[in-house]
Amino acid sequence: MDIQNDIQLFGELIRCGGEIYTWCYDTDGRLLESNCPEEKLLDAAFELFGCKQVMIDHGLVHDTPVTLGTSFGMRWSGAFEKNEGALAKIWVIGPFFYQDVSLKAIKEGLHYYESLNIPAAWQLDLPTALKKLPTIQNTLMARYTLMLHYCVTHEHLEISDIANPLPESDMPGPGGEYRDRHLVYLSEKALLDMVRNGDRNYSSAFSASMGISSGVPVQSSEALRQAKTSIIVFTTLVTRAAMEGGLSPDIAYSLGDSYIQSAESSKTVSDLDSLAVNMYADFIERVHALKSNPAYSAEIRRCIDYIEMHPERKIQAKDLAQHIGYSEYYLTRKFKDETGMSVSDYVKISKINRAKVLLESTDLSAEEISAQLDFSSRNYFSKTFKAVTGMTPSQYRESTRQ
Repeated sequence: MDIQNDIQLFGELIRCGGEIYTWCYDTDGRLLESNCPEEKLLDAAFELFGCKQVMIDHGLVHDTPVTLGTSFGMRWSGAFEKNEGALAKIWVIGPFFYQDVSLKAIKEGLHYYESLNIPAAWQLDLPTALKKLPTIQNTLMARYTLMLHYCVTHEHLEISDIANPLPESDMPGPGGEYRDRHLVYLSEKALLDMVRNGDRNYSSAFSASMGISSGVPVQSSEALRQAKTSIIVFTTLVTRAAMEGGLSPDIAYSLGDSYIQSAESSKTVSDLDSLAVNMYADFIERVHALKSNPAYSAEIRRCIDYIEMHPERKIQAKDLAQHIGYSEYYLTRKFKDETGMSVSDYVKISKINRAKVLLESTDLSAEEISAQLDFSSRNYFSKTFKAVTGMTPSQYRESTRQ
């Protein structure tokens, strides 16, 4: 393997998206090469904040790549070149920020490290240099880290394999880890307000929030466990916001519990990323549909809630009539007048909408989903799914994972 050429090409490619530098160190932490114009200053920062030694210590024992950094959001990622099992070189990309950080925030973050006796010459130069660093979302940086590891080892890994040793420099300082908590609060408030309002123009706000917060700050070396905790907390908040927007508690809690179970069953961090997007969109659409149809009577709304809360049941008009105390004849007419479709068609579409969520967020087979949603056969499920969506279940799953 010509690792140096592979790293050079990799570095040129990722720099197309920003000034992301590549570094190479020996096992004693001596810099062998880099493409960073601020080489001396940023290499010294890497060492001063304790991250260089933590990375070396990790590489001496482990083969997996690592991401670590400071309490004010500055990060590095590294991969380890081994020779017959022994550490030979450490390849590093960074530094970068996982959220937008102001010059004031950087200076406040550096203030926490005063005990490290930062040289006076740095007081002006370092904050200015750090402000020029790129901001990269956690998920994208994780991909870059896996690519770096592949260039060094030619080994394919999952995001959940990336280690996070949490050095002392990344532990919460006095008053907790430094983050622009007001910015995080405003971002979360905007996301939850969109759920309450059923606002379908949420894409840009949702994407922006991913760069502002890395999720619930759980100190765990397991990236997958931390990601699951973040999704569970986020799902709980979204569930409550949807109820405040008018979604019935029965529907909201049932849907939230389903997504939480899917999160716990996920095997990789990338699966959780798509699950969060699907969960958020699902709640938005349901609240939007509710607010778009305010003319539904309380009785028909109860019928709709019952249908959507029980996608696993074979629901017929007579079941709904009994549920709300109407005759079957009167209910079918009233349901068609208000919704524009028959009970059977509404049940069918509701089941297919649930199937879409399962195809997007789980690895269940079409046959397993068909059985879970009480279709008479897998063929009938596929035929119905295509009639509603224009695609087969497998085509739909493939389209959502490209």
